[in-house]
Amino acid sequence: MYPTDTIVAPATAAGTGAVAIVRLSGPKAIEILKKLWRPAATGKITPRRVHVGEVIDPDTGAGLDRAIAFFMTAPRTLTGEDVAELQVHGGPYLVRRVVSLAVRYGARIAERGEFTRRAFLNGRMDLTEAEAVADLVEARGEAALRQALAHLSGALAHKVRGLRDQVIAVRAHLEAEIDFSDEDIALPSRRQIAAEIERVIGDVAVLHDSFARGRIAREGARAAIIGKPNAGKSSLLNLLIGTDRAIVTDIPGTTRDVIEDAIQAGPYQLTILDTAGLREGRDEVERIGIERTRRSAAEADLLVAVFDASRPLDSDDAMIIELSRDRAGIAVMNKSDLPPRIGAETLREAGITMPIAAISALKGDGIEGLREELARAVEAMAGPGMETEIAISRERHRDSLARALAALQAAHDSTLRSMPPEIVAVDIAAAADALAAITGDVSSEDVLDRIFSEFCIGK
Repeated sequence: MYPTDTIVAPATAAGTGAVAIVRLSGPKAIEILKKLWRPAATGKITPRRVHVGEVIDPDTGAGLDRAIAFFMTAPRTLTGEDVAELQVHGGPYLVRRVVSLAVRYGARIAERGEFTRRAFLNGRMDLTEAEAVADLVEARGEAALRQALAHLSGALAHKVRGLRDQVIAVRAHLEAEIDFSDEDIALPSRRQIAAEIERVIGDVAVLHDSFARGRIAREGARAAIIGKPNAGKSSLLNLLIGTDRAIVTDIPGTTRDVIEDAIQAGPYQLTILDTAGLREGRDEVERIGIERTRRSAAEADLLVAVFDASRPLDSDDAMIIELSRDRAGIAVMNKSDLPPRIGAETLREAGITMPIAAISALKGDGIEGLREELARAVEAMAGPGMETEIAISRERHRDSLARALAALQAAHDSTLRSMPPEIVAVDIAAAADALAAITGDVSSEDVLDRIFSEFCIGK
């Protein structure tokens, strides 16, 4: 149980802005608001109505700012407690002054995610909806935004609770067998119960296996640009992101470390990594850079393999082709403005199976086509149905579903081996608890601490 005190924090981003919101929640929220703010007009101020007035220093009565205020009484509020907000002008000093006055008169500074945590603990939202609040704030693309809104609307919770209902139905059959085994009533056979468990396993597995595409929607994909020195990798990065992010020179081996930036690939965010050119390292620093290139390529979702089309393939290109084998991504023939020495057929014969795009990073030719290919590559990784199907996107969800699957499989095996129903029921109960952990119907303080530590203060 959380402390039943009053918390305060800015609900808007730090820094200078037109307006800043200072939010209070707890038993003293309205009392503190009335001490710090006086209405411009006489008369009673009422909940859920916006009022114009003045922020004051209660000790001196001096005005600090013209401000808008409103309050709401529990339980129909964001947190389930009394909530009050002041909308002041967005100067950092002014915001700090208002917060410090609120603390002086009985509030304390909120911890990260504490407003949303109180909303969860007071039953105003479940854990998937609380996580969706953080995902909505962090959304970096249309796919992430759509998924966060779907989860915030309760779609994931509804799906998980439906699966849990199926598990509980199996448990009810087992409980009936335990309680009424001596009665002359029709009970499901063990094969019927095993078939029922098998259907639940299939449904849970579908949601468990949605993690890869859900993660891509939420976090985006990562694409590593690989190629030999002077193939045009850094020029390509700069062209894709629209700024001179990487240093470009004619000197081979200029890029020694991994440089990354993000672009939009259709509805998804795509993080592009420019890496050191692959060749036999000439010095220790370059060798370290090349090792990082290999590591980045191994960890990336996609590869953008860059080849200098104005030169024949060589042993360095062979290293790129080998790294690209059986990987998703795009092969790029750069320097299409120069007389060609290789073509798409050359790359195919050498073992490239990726889509191939021809560009000139120097002149910008072909870049729009490459962007479209990148968007298609990310969409292919997300898979069909991303627009309409519910997907999980957090490791916590995947872990809970994996535990549910393991428990259900154990129950299925025990059922087919004609184990006592009490034994099978234990595994079925474990599966139900694992599913309940996703929505927070079963949770621990450690889990909550980990989840809400990801939030910003004031949310």
